[in-house]
Amino acid sequence: MTSSAQGPAAAPYYQRHVFFCLNQRPNGEACCADHPAKEGFDRCKARVKEAGLAGAGKVRVNKAGCLDRCAGGPVAVVYPEAVWYTFVDMDDIDEIVESHLKNGKVVERLVLPADVGR
Repeated sequence: MTSSAQGPAAAPYYQRHVFFCLNQRPNGEACCADHPAKEGFDRCKARVKEAGLAGAGKVRVNKAGCLDRCAGGPVAVVYPEAVWYTFVDMDDIDEIVESHLKNGKVVERLVLPADVGR
């Protein structure tokens, strides 16, 4: 029997994976697209690339549909740590990239409270 690169001992393809909710609700309910979610995604992707953090074994920044935490929008989540962030402006995004994605330190002031949902 041969071992698989997908097995439990295999290193993850990405060290960290960031998902930005970009969902737009057509019915007028609160949603991340009503905030600077797309701008935050674009800024994070650019900053990760500029910092040399993008690619296999490093960081991947992805668009996501609804993450069901609309009341805290805009939101992004970083895996494998499962840290949920909310952000106000692009300085917040820069801080997440520098502190968490580059140096592994969670930006506590931007962590979305656990009880915030839809």
